[in-house]
Amino acid sequence: MIGKLKGIIDSYGDDYIILDVGGVGYQVHCSARTLQSLPAQGAPAALAIETYVREDQIKLFGFENDIEREWFKLLQTVQGVGAKVALAVLSTHKPADLATAVAMRDKAMVARAPGVGPKVAERIVTELKDKAPAYADLDPAVVHLAGSVDDRRAPRPVSDAVSALVNLGYGQPQAAAAIAAASRTAGEGAETAQLIKLGLKELAR
Repeated sequence: MIGKLKGIIDSYGDDYIILDVGGVGYQVHCSARTLQSLPAQGAPAALAIETYVREDQIKLFGFENDIEREWFKLLQTVQGVGAKVALAVLSTHKPADLATAVAMRDKAMVARAPGVGPKVAERIVTELKDKAPAYADLDPAVVHLAGSVDDRRAPRPVSDAVSALVNLGYGQPQAAAAIAAASRTAGEGAETAQLIKLGLKELAR
């Protein structure tokens, strides 16, 4: 199996490049984000490769780095997610942002990718929730809080404070992270109003 290719970019297609490696042109399909990161035609480039072998074809998928390739494979472990949808997700979100969205169970953010409806987004955040935190730069307490809020097990003032920040226009991950920090500052028994005030201070930093 091909795991990496290094060569000269011969040409660009809609969702692929032709990479000239020692005189052999490899057609490598990439996410839009990876294509945008690559240099101009005629310049050298290196890509992490995932090789797909089917009865009727061999297809190469190229990625900016190994993390993006791992996410490509990880996404396809979810029911209803194939190579096309996985590439669409990676075209929309950076791997770190995707990891954060899954860890925080932000279904709305995942669903921004073309071809990803609410049900598929729900499956992605549910089935990958135990794997994503390893890829996310998040305080484990924040991930735990997001899960508690999502499961409606958080103390009422906490869940109410998160809801208040979301209603003010902040995203669920940002709101949950801010209230998690506010909860640590205020301690147990803090009232909703106090958490909201501290949470807004966190967001203003």
